[in-house]
Amino acid sequence: MTQPQGGRLEVVVRRLPLYALGAFVLVAVLASVLAWVTYHTVGPTPGHRYLDGPGWLDAWFQGDSGWYYRIAKDGYFYTPGQQSSIAFFPAYPLLVRGVGTVLGGDVSTAAGLVTLVCAAGVVMLFADWVRSRVDPRTAVVAVAVLLIYPYSFFLYGSGYGDASFLLSVLGAFALLERRHYVLAGMVGALATGGRPVGVAVAVGLVVRALELIAQDRAAARLSVGVLVGGGASPGPPAGMPVDAPETVRSGPVPLRDLVQAVRFLRWRQAALLVSGAGLLAWMVYLGVRFGDPLAFATVQGAPGWDQGGGPRTWFKLPFFGHIYYRHWNFVVLVVPQALVSLGAVLLVRTVWRRFGWGYAAYTVVSLAIPIIGTKDFMGSGRYALDAYPVLAAAAVVLAGDRRPRWLLPVVLAVLFVGLCTATVAYVNGVEVS
Repeated sequence: MTQPQGGRLEVVVRRLPLYALGAFVLVAVLASVLAWVTYHTVGPTPGHRYLDGPGWLDAWFQGDSGWYYRIAKDGYFYTPGQQSSIAFFPAYPLLVRGVGTVLGGDVSTAAGLVTLVCAAGVVMLFADWVRSRVDPRTAVVAVAVLLIYPYSFFLYGSGYGDASFLLSVLGAFALLERRHYVLAGMVGALATGGRPVGVAVAVGLVVRALELIAQDRAAARLSVGVLVGGGASPGPPAGMPVDAPETVRSGPVPLRDLVQAVRFLRWRQAALLVSGAGLLAWMVYLGVRFGDPLAFATVQGAPGWDQGGGPRTWFKLPFFGHIYYRHWNFVVLVVPQALVSLGAVLLVRTVWRRFGWGYAAYTVVSLAIPIIGTKDFMGSGRYALDAYPVLAAAAVVLAGDRRPRWLLPVVLAVLFVGLCTATVAYVNGVEVS
């Protein structure tokens, strides 16, 4: 007898991390072929003459990859009032430097390989996370959205720190779900040492820990109530934590329960605050060496970056200026990122309703920092990738029963075309995000 489609999907979801890894390899190969063809069609830029790795990997070495290369090779420098390498957090370049040493000093190849390996881990952890929170069809769609999201090309070999950062974020939350609080805090420290939005991880971990406490207490009360009533207990005995895959709820816990959970925090949950150590260590280093613990923020206002704080940045005056003066070559780069930011913000409610307070808190902070801190939304498309619960929320919306059947395949096709277009532009040296 033929297995029903729903049954086949459930089998796929049980092995979703492995299927997701296979799909990642396939898309990575396709994207790398496209990048390699583009790279050899336009020819390497003069700045690429020092690259001696495989051509398909050197093709991904564009944009800020040069900054990470210099950090991994020569360390940090800071010249007040000028663009300086201290704008880039240390977790990724330190990892690249270590791998580059093993490869005999080939830092550019190490950068690409670190990205690919970390991205493979990202896809598997994301698949494992989403399969326990949504129905099988939506879980598969969520993985597809992650793989072909236009700005996901940064996961396929670029010399950027997005993949390593996402791996530390997903790893920290995965450890928290399994109640490994100390380990979650330590991995979270890698995230806060990876980029400015890493502070969202510390916030999300703490809120999620409170949510887990509230959920466990609710399950314990339900178990006691059923036992007192003479029925069979549907959950674990009172006081025992609910197993990680079963902590999924159809909606967020009541806010009152979340607030009351603060009283039941213990030292083991407080270990999650260790996640802030990455940012703290980076600030101490900057303060000791360069005399400014916030130099990574100060340097954003340097000429060429012009990302200083203030109303001009907050209200996106340069963004609207580009549109008003019809700077189409720039508008075509930033408008899609502005639309991505808008879509991500609109999906926050879905994140909260489906995945709870902790992931909503992480999403809000990880979106707010780049949206508020950029003058024209440049980079927002890439930073939206960090807010990975939004991708799962998008899948929830797209795979809904009330959506027209044509919507999902059309959206996935548009995303794939966007991925290919962004890849070609990036390899051509265009500042895509």
